[in-house]
Amino acid sequence: MTANNLVQKVWNYCNLLRDDGLSYGDYLEQITYLLFLKMADEYSKPPFSRDTHIPIELSWESLKNLTGSNLEAHYIDVLQKLGKQSGMIGQIYFKAQNRIQNPAQLHRLVGLIDSETWVGLDVDVKGEIYEGLLEKFASDTKTGAGQYFTPRPLIQIMTECIMPEPMKTMADFAAGTGGFFLAYYDYIASHYKLDKDQKEFLKFSTFTGNEIVPATARLCLMNLFLHNIGDLNSEPPIHISDSLASDSGKRYDYILMNPPFGKKSSITVSNEDGSQSKDSMTYERQDFWVTTSNKQLNFVQHIRSQLKADGKAAVVVPDNVLFEGGAGEVIRKKLLETTDLHSILRLPTGIFYANGVKANVIFFDNKPASKDPWTKDVWIYDMRTNVHFTLKEKKLAYTDLEDFVKCYNPSNRHQRAETDRFKKFTYDEIITRDKTNLDIFWLKDDSLTDLDNLPEPEIIAAEIVENLEAALESFKTVQEALSQTSTLRNSIKS
Repeated sequence: MTANNLVQKVWNYCNLLRDDGLSYGDYLEQITYLLFLKMADEYSKPPFSRDTHIPIELSWESLKNLTGSNLEAHYIDVLQKLGKQSGMIGQIYFKAQNRIQNPAQLHRLVGLIDSETWVGLDVDVKGEIYEGLLEKFASDTKTGAGQYFTPRPLIQIMTECIMPEPMKTMADFAAGTGGFFLAYYDYIASHYKLDKDQKEFLKFSTFTGNEIVPATARLCLMNLFLHNIGDLNSEPPIHISDSLASDSGKRYDYILMNPPFGKKSSITVSNEDGSQSKDSMTYERQDFWVTTSNKQLNFVQHIRSQLKADGKAAVVVPDNVLFEGGAGEVIRKKLLETTDLHSILRLPTGIFYANGVKANVIFFDNKPASKDPWTKDVWIYDMRTNVHFTLKEKKLAYTDLEDFVKCYNPSNRHQRAETDRFKKFTYDEIITRDKTNLDIFWLKDDSLTDLDNLPEPEIIAAEIVENLEAALESFKTVQEALSQTSTLRNSIKS
């Protein structure tokens, strides 16, 4: 059975479970729990005969012969006890719950997974199956899953431009489902002939990540495991924690990531009257240049601080990071001074599951302390003007990004040539711009002047929706700020 057929087989069953009120996210989560147990069972048998450290009473064998309420009760018990195990097993089952309320459906799902031999599939096929499920999961925007899914072609070209090397470390502080880790792993495995030590390092010592949402973290761990990263008994590379909370003390050779969309960091607080509100959260970090509640700006500071002195970063950021005043201006100036911020890719709209997002990729190399600014020139590639994508009819493909990679010239980025879409701006030109604005564009939008070149109606409609949703998010930010001001005023009066 091909990977696509198996993805479809497993996914089709989700349609039955949806009738019982189970969301795509819940379904994929239960698949993760059961699939991991099934593979652990296969690994415990010949020819592998590995000690999985899973007690017999919590194993796959203990589930597959039960039915009805006995199966449901035992499954709940298994999830709770596995969540207390050490290593990757404990992380995958951390706070795990049974979402399948119908024992008969649970029994059918166990039978479906038991009917296949998963370990017998090679790593690429297993990974392809799970990636296929994750992509379907990401398209379920009602669950909010899309915010964790970065287009794979974009991840691939970001990795290719960085050109990572073996025996070096890589971090993603908002790991989502692990797309950046997998692209990095594939790049190293395909571009180098690795010896035994290098293979061990790639599998166990290369990756570090954070994911603040437990359900997403376990999807990431499962995805890594299926792609041969980590092992059943190894310490998990993903930590369920807020990476912005403190300096980890570790430094990394490469950081590739797409921080979560959304401008403000906040926490939910319960008021005396029982209502809930959000308070802006700021991070008092000695290693930050400026204190701000802007989540995106905090991630930029955090990434720079966690790089080694010669580390490299490729990061997706929204437009506001390039033009916002106040803390944003301070951070841009510091980034230009302390790193070589050499490239910016202006991304087209319609490529993310979260609507209303206008984003860019910034590429910068960290540098040691110096009295002179490290950035000499910033090269900007405008892939946004007159370029339109949608999530279904016209999806972003690798070929769409090939011209950028050619212009970027990863093998020697110091030898570049300007094109219509690729322009160079000197440090002196940028530093004299109002607020050190890096949101620079020069191409004419044909749709504004040439009616014959208007995009397709569905693309225009999608852009209208994106703009409206972006405006709505801005209004929500204002509303939260007004609410906080009102709460503070009332507390002062009382």
